[in-house]
Amino acid sequence: MRASRFIVLSLALTLASAGCMRLPPPRGAAAPPPAAASASVAAAPAAPMAAPPAPPMAAPQVVMGPGPAEAANAMAAVPLGAPAYLLDAGDKLRVVVFGQDGLSNSYAVDAAGNITMPLIGAVSARAQTTSGLSQSIAGKLRNGYIREPHVAVEIEAYRPFFILGEVAAPGPYPHLANMTAETAIAIAGGFSPRAYKGTVDVSRAVDGQLYRGKVPLAFQLRPGDTILVSERWF
Repeated sequence: MRASRFIVLSLALTLASAGCMRLPPPRGAAAPPPAAASASVAAAPAAPMAAPPAPPMAAPQVVMGPGPAEAANAMAAVPLGAPAYLLDAGDKLRVVVFGQDGLSNSYAVDAAGNITMPLIGAVSARAQTTSGLSQSIAGKLRNGYIREPHVAVEIEAYRPFFILGEVAAPGPYPHLANMTAETAIAIAGGFSPRAYKGTVDVSRAVDGQLYRGKVPLAFQLRPGDTILVSERWF
């Protein structure tokens, strides 16, 4: 019996020295983390730094369309606002041929754009200035009638303008010097109760082409212009 106890005790000491038997950790003491877990924690990459916030995008620039002032500038630009006045049907002219009382007279430009004078007949006046027309008349008179003619042409009465739409009395009216759209409306009896009073539409024919634009009431008119006063929506 003693021999058996001695053998068991020897085996226990041998196993303890070999590390096969481990004592449990004392109560209340934290167990050390596993080696594998410690290695994984140590090898974990650092979290990337947050990128700086992107700058806010600039709001798109809004370009407003042309207002009445810009439209007036466009209507007054070449060829609409050419400084030289061009003759057309409806203009009444005073032609003076110095030393020739029989030729000096008032002449109206007809629908074909001509004036008709004694001796030389029809002379084209459409799209000409008064200076250009005087040269045309002198050229025809020089061709077998007068050796050195001196001709002067001036405008006796401008061709009428036309006003349509929401005015008291639409129709054609004689053009006045330095006339504006507001003056034209006053001549036509003023706005109707339904008229839009902010801007008007002006149409102008130049060299066979029709130009149209929305202009303020202070816009300066030219003979032959057509003004349209629109109706307001409310």
